[in-house]
Amino acid sequence: MLHIIKLLLIGTFGIATLVHAQSNIDSAHTSWIMTTTALVLFMTLPGLALFYAGLVRATNVLSVLGQCFGIACAVSLTWFVIGYTLAFSPGNAFIGGLENIFLKSVQFNSISGDIPESLFLMFQMTFAIITPALIIGAFAERVRFGAVILFSILWIILVYVPITHWVWGGGWLQEMGVLDFAGGLVVHISAGVSALVAAIFIGPRANLQNQARPPHNLPLTVAGAGMLWVGWFGFNGGSALAANGDASMAILVTHLSAATAAGTWILIEWIKFGKPTVLGLVTGMVGGLSAITPASGFVGPAGAVLIGFLAGGCCFCATLLLKKRLKIDDSLDVFPVHGVGGIIGTIAVGVLASPALGILSGKGFADGFTIGSQLSVQFIAVIAVTAYTAIVSIVLLKLTDMLCKLRVSLEEEIEGIDISTHNETGYDLK
Repeated sequence: MLHIIKLLLIGTFGIATLVHAQSNIDSAHTSWIMTTTALVLFMTLPGLALFYAGLVRATNVLSVLGQCFGIACAVSLTWFVIGYTLAFSPGNAFIGGLENIFLKSVQFNSISGDIPESLFLMFQMTFAIITPALIIGAFAERVRFGAVILFSILWIILVYVPITHWVWGGGWLQEMGVLDFAGGLVVHISAGVSALVAAIFIGPRANLQNQARPPHNLPLTVAGAGMLWVGWFGFNGGSALAANGDASMAILVTHLSAATAAGTWILIEWIKFGKPTVLGLVTGMVGGLSAITPASGFVGPAGAVLIGFLAGGCCFCATLLLKKRLKIDDSLDVFPVHGVGGIIGTIAVGVLASPALGILSGKGFADGFTIGSQLSVQFIAVIAVTAYTAIVSIVLLKLTDMLCKLRVSLEEEIEGIDISTHNETGYDLK
């Protein structure tokens, strides 16, 4: 009888605790973050997958699609095992603790702010998924599937997770007051720098002859680009972690920056080459989205237009510099679009968040910060993330190459990775 009473008391207490926890959850915020979580996953699957797939040769279309799906699976499990706890559990200035390994502390009644913790970690997981998926664009058409998966797992643990903790998990950059609303440092600079390092380390595609290969299926790329644009509303708007004015403004400035950057890119093309290209239109759009990401919660509409204009011009010039002058085969322009875009936005927010710029005024800085002091923090963050990512990425590329050999053979590369790796083809040409 005593045992039964004890069980009843425990059950009653557990139910009461659960009810209390649920009462602290804001249903509107929760619904919004559920929606944005789906939107951010949609950015990778199928958005980024289709965007990249259309840009490669027809004989490699499945390899890119498969790499995006494989990364989504591998990173999800890595986040479950150790990624989330090292990024967001209490630890030190550089890395989180292990109290949530295998998500052992995440229960039905766990709360993060006023949304369920399970939802917060899932939202963050979708960011972790898309970041290494961005990198594959730098070495598309020449790296083994197994090597891509292994590198992505190691990269998430040793690059993405520490930087996430620095910026969003209570680490040293967050303590300094860095502004990165949705991932300029965490996502775009880290992915862009790693992509540049990988492109140099692995080398150019075979028979490239210093000429960019035309996309094999541009409509596929345009469809993927449209999905990225829509999904980015969740990426930036969801980073407010609430259904409020910050989220609404983040969506507005995201849209304006993308539109401005796309227009700027094709205007430069029009003047320089005589014709605006559809590929330039969608590439410029992605550059504008990358640049506004760190600033989206802090700048106003006019500031977003300025960021989009800078991104369109700078990303265009960076693309030409990398391919034409430096002869670096960043296959799908990851560094000049995401890396340069992320740097532009991360620095620009140090100025455009100021409330004293008239039409360009933003939300304002934390107490005690001025444009000068905020810019100082932003520059330190860019330098630190760039240096750390580059060094660790080189080590991981060498380790991956030792363990499973990064690059396919010349014969496999010429034949196409779809057949040599997957024994499948994207198109039935009979």
